[in-house]
Amino acid sequence: MQVLRTPDSCFVGLPDFDFAPHYETVPSSDGGDLRVHYLDEGPGDGPVVVLLHGEPSWSYLYRHMIPGLVAAGMRVIAPDLIGFGRSDKPSPRSEYTFARHVEWMRALLFERLDLSQVSLFCQDWGGLIGLRLVAEHPGRFARVIAANTSLPTGEGTPGKAFMAWRAFSQEVEEFPTGAIVNGGCVTNLSPEVIAGYDAPFPDQSYAEGARQFPVLVPITVDDPAASANREAWKALAVFDKPFLTAFSDGDPITAGADAFLQERIPGAVGQAHVTIAGGGHFLQEDKGAELAAVVVEFVNAT
Repeated sequence: MQVLRTPDSCFVGLPDFDFAPHYETVPSSDGGDLRVHYLDEGPGDGPVVVLLHGEPSWSYLYRHMIPGLVAAGMRVIAPDLIGFGRSDKPSPRSEYTFARHVEWMRALLFERLDLSQVSLFCQDWGGLIGLRLVAEHPGRFARVIAANTSLPTGEGTPGKAFMAWRAFSQEVEEFPTGAIVNGGCVTNLSPEVIAGYDAPFPDQSYAEGARQFPVLVPITVDDPAASANREAWKALAVFDKPFLTAFSDGDPITAGADAFLQERIPGAVGQAHVTIAGGGHFLQEDKGAELAAVVVEFVNAT
């Protein structure tokens, strides 16, 4: 495994992102170590909220949510998944698997940081990884807020919007990270913010993890991750801790998945599920402050 590390100079002067970086190392799965970056904001003794990002973003996505959560007295942990943000980027892309992503994040959150009573906010791949962690370590979690995400098992027919995205991600000559995020927002992002999403990938060699993510989503029942996800659903089917959906009204990729989660997870019964009006796939960009208020209200109420 070759490991690339984005130079710190790439992250200088990003708008609205003056949070201090923190780092831990986790086993790489091939005998080495990988450095994982995370944000750690707010009082150390506050209720722990973990914010898991997805594809192809990084913890920069949460810069509009973090201030509201911290103001409410919460400790906010926002990691960069391996292959993204300031975290290390293995190469070649075959080094990335669904199982490894779950294990890398498990090692950070539970072995290195020893977090418990976690309130999880997860979106996109943050949910695919986060819901696996909830299923495999339910005792570590106090509650879950799921936004524009799911946990696919390869059953059924993938939606046209996802398949179009999957094809684009594999066929486009240069992976346009900032433009992809901008296209997934209702808000028209400024050039400076788009550059913030491009920052982790100074050239295409750094983007192999981002390229690989779309093909790791199980779309067939014999996908390498499908069996583990089906096992995870057995645990989620008895997960009775508070579970809230906060999907946007403008995401063709995950539309309808909120109802699916509500119907199958016991902890979702009777919760005041939210639909965020005017949000796209990356609703943290479009409605970050509103989402933070939803999380604060849910944590305080449950």
